[in-house]
Amino acid sequence: MLRVDAPEILDSDACPPAEVEISMRDMGRVNRWFGGVATTQKMVKRVARASRMKRLSLLEVAAGSAEIPEIVRQRLARRGITLDVTLLDRAQSHLPRSNDMPLNRGIVADALAMPFADGAFDLVSCSLFAHHLGEQELTQFVREGLRVSRRAVLINDLIRHPLHLALAFAGYPLMRSRIAWLDGLTSVRRAYVPEEIHAMITDALSPESAAQVEISRNYLYRMGVMVWKSPQKGRA
Repeated sequence: MLRVDAPEILDSDACPPAEVEISMRDMGRVNRWFGGVATTQKMVKRVARASRMKRLSLLEVAAGSAEIPEIVRQRLARRGITLDVTLLDRAQSHLPRSNDMPLNRGIVADALAMPFADGAFDLVSCSLFAHHLGEQELTQFVREGLRVSRRAVLINDLIRHPLHLALAFAGYPLMRSRIAWLDGLTSVRRAYVPEEIHAMITDALSPESAAQVEISRNYLYRMGVMVWKSPQKGRA
């Protein structure tokens, strides 16, 4: 299945706010039910275990409604792990209102040129963002994420596959927004496969970089990409 890069309707900022809200709720359900939350949670837990840290700071890029980092934060808190979350998005209107979720601050900025010092956060994370980027943009994001992070860059995204596309078609009855359904089909078509992501990132890393790339395949065509800033021993 060849990758087809096409614009998504919600990226155009032409949708009425009410339609955007309904679409975001649809996407939230998809993330909760079909592996989106679990994939990010698995990666953050891995970092906590490898670093033996009980408190981690996380920058969520292209955060949108920020539902994934908020649910992960709540779940990890029950396991004794504190996750301090900062949100970044290109538009203030995409971010949750300050009284909606008990997260840290929201920042409006470009994901490819983040306004933070080197090593400002333990983790830089994103969900359903990578497939919006072309090869050069994706590698630039990873390099920028490695600059801003102390430990790892986490990428949670879809895996392009014909069966995944068929499931997205079949999921129409679950969606209250036709826009969310259409964008979901586009997202699957423009998503990468793990081998493509791995090749792009490893080719982009400088020879002197100690970064390591690890990719897992997760429930219902989700991939978790961990770009460790330095070699990790004994990962499980």
